[in-house]
Amino acid sequence: MSSQSFVSRLPHGLKGAVWAPAMVITLLLMMVIPLPPIALDLLFTFNIALSVIILMVTVYAMRPLDVTVFPTILLLATLFRLALNIASTRVVLMKGHEGTDAAGKVIQSFGEFVVGGSYAIGLVVFIIFIVINFVVVTKGAGRVSEVNARFTLDAMPGKQMAIDADLNAGMIDQEQARSRREHIQQEANFYGAMDGASKFVRGDAVAGIIILLVNIAGGLAVGILQYGLSAGEAMRIYTLLTIGDGLVAQIPALLLSTAAAILVTRVASTQAMGRQILTQLFGSPRALGATAGVIGLLGVIPGMPNLPFLMLATVIGLAAWFVYRRDAAASAAPNQTEDSAPAAAPTEISWEDVQPVDLIGLELGYRLIPLVDRAQGGELMGRVKGIRKKLSQELGFLIAPVHIRDNLDLAPSVYRISVLGVPLGEAQIEPDLELAINPGQVFGDVPGIACKDPAFGLDAVWIAPALRDQAQTLGYTVVDGSTVIATHLSKLVQEHASELFGHEEAHQLLNLLARQAPKLVEDLVPKTVPLSAIVKVLQNLLAEGVPIRDMRSIAESLAEHGTKSQDPVFLTGVVRAALGRSIVQHINGLSQELEVMTLNPDLEHILQQSLQKGEDGGLGMEPGLAQRLLENLRKIAEKHEVMGQPSVLVVSPALRFWLARWLRPSVRSLHVLGVNEIPDNKRVRIIASIG
Repeated sequence: MSSQSFVSRLPHGLKGAVWAPAMVITLLLMMVIPLPPIALDLLFTFNIALSVIILMVTVYAMRPLDVTVFPTILLLATLFRLALNIASTRVVLMKGHEGTDAAGKVIQSFGEFVVGGSYAIGLVVFIIFIVINFVVVTKGAGRVSEVNARFTLDAMPGKQMAIDADLNAGMIDQEQARSRREHIQQEANFYGAMDGASKFVRGDAVAGIIILLVNIAGGLAVGILQYGLSAGEAMRIYTLLTIGDGLVAQIPALLLSTAAAILVTRVASTQAMGRQILTQLFGSPRALGATAGVIGLLGVIPGMPNLPFLMLATVIGLAAWFVYRRDAAASAAPNQTEDSAPAAAPTEISWEDVQPVDLIGLELGYRLIPLVDRAQGGELMGRVKGIRKKLSQELGFLIAPVHIRDNLDLAPSVYRISVLGVPLGEAQIEPDLELAINPGQVFGDVPGIACKDPAFGLDAVWIAPALRDQAQTLGYTVVDGSTVIATHLSKLVQEHASELFGHEEAHQLLNLLARQAPKLVEDLVPKTVPLSAIVKVLQNLLAEGVPIRDMRSIAESLAEHGTKSQDPVFLTGVVRAALGRSIVQHINGLSQELEVMTLNPDLEHILQQSLQKGEDGGLGMEPGLAQRLLENLRKIAEKHEVMGQPSVLVVSPALRFWLARWLRPSVRSLHVLGVNEIPDNKRVRIIASIG
């Protein structure tokens, strides 16, 4: 019968939460109520049996977390043993004058039979038990627990990042990720609890020494002064009883300390500890043969106990020969199979060996790992999640998860952002400092490390957290390292949103639209416009900074004009015209007047001719003309940017797409609109004509 089935057959009260408080109350009663000798015999025997059970459980446990309740058991067993010490001390002092059997047969046996009735030998044996338990086993187990707890806590960020990386890569699902995180948390809690529980065992050893001295002194005083025993008789009786009491308590304590040491030194394995010892310690014929040779040489030296050494050398040599023959037979079997059968063909590679690139990747140096560890106050994971949600709402489609991982090839304080496997941004931050950014006008300087803001290239200073209030008073914008990375990530994702949008995202948007307007989607795809053309139009809109939230207007415009042409450039123009109100409002807000720049009619005529002459349908301008036009537009745009005003260039619809694509990398703050995109209710004021 398995342990689970046994527990399931217990009465409800026993397998519930009743026995635990009952046990604690029983321990308290044992310290207060006198117990008869027969009860002490039963309880001491049970204490030894319980210690052996706990030791065997730890020996057969495959991994430490199989016995997560061990720290609590260690505490309860220690309290039980101390309660027995108090109960037995009371009986020894009250009835010790009656003889060595006054405190029960168990204490008498340990006092007389185990140490031969000599209290001097008993004292030596007891002290040896204490030294072994306190100095060797308990101290070593406590140190191992402390180191395990420290390394487990230090490794938690890396393990959590690995889980998040596997989750983002689709290798595990949410349930598996949650289970792994719980396992990591249990591991940290277990080793932390074991580190504390080892202090109970150490305190128990110290208490054993104190109880021994108190019992001997108290027994002598009670025997001589109260019961009139001679000093020698009192010394013999009370010392033997005290030593028996101490030994019957210290043997279970040593067993529990050994169990704790075994548990904290175990490494998770699929084999029991006995099997591991046999296979790993006695599984090497070379080690056994060398040992047999050394023991045999010692056995032939004159004056040495030849017979024991030679006998042991013979046994170890036979064991080495047996292990060698076993390994040789095991290695010969595969060779015979290979000789009798043709050589197996090398394993073919498959598509599983081709790993897809991360849509959005964030690599961190090892000093930045605490930024993603919530246990250490890291907020980067929450910031990244907030960025994905914000950009998804603003752009109109779900931003792919960010695959965060550590990269030892990077400098310790450097992070790198990549899109579709291509690095787009890299910067160094100071995780222990805060970044004071100069927004353009400040009223003083703050001491720190001068640098540039990674996202926008503004002048900035890394300052100590204590200078945050001072910097804000001077007009600086102060952010922490997580915000710096998150802002840089947000900017790059927004700039490259068109690269993150593909057929899958378009399919999801159309499915959402089909819930509201099923007939519109049915008539649009693929009857009027193929899905590939729709994807290209939406990518063009995102590349120009136009959100695609209004999918209904986009789909209606495509359905209306898709029968005329399926050219993505033409369809992008008509969709922009349909979204003109939201485009202009995004640029100019609620203002009724829109200040714009236009092109000189002669220049616009030249550009239209170059557009017609371009082999790929693009602009084919003369280099000198292109350079002058670019310089003029850049100067005007920079002037408007300093004044906090938008820069808008209005051109004919035929020129708009190609001119916007040409100017976008060089003059990012310039908005290029077609004449047909300006709403009728907007007043247009021309402030410049570019010649």
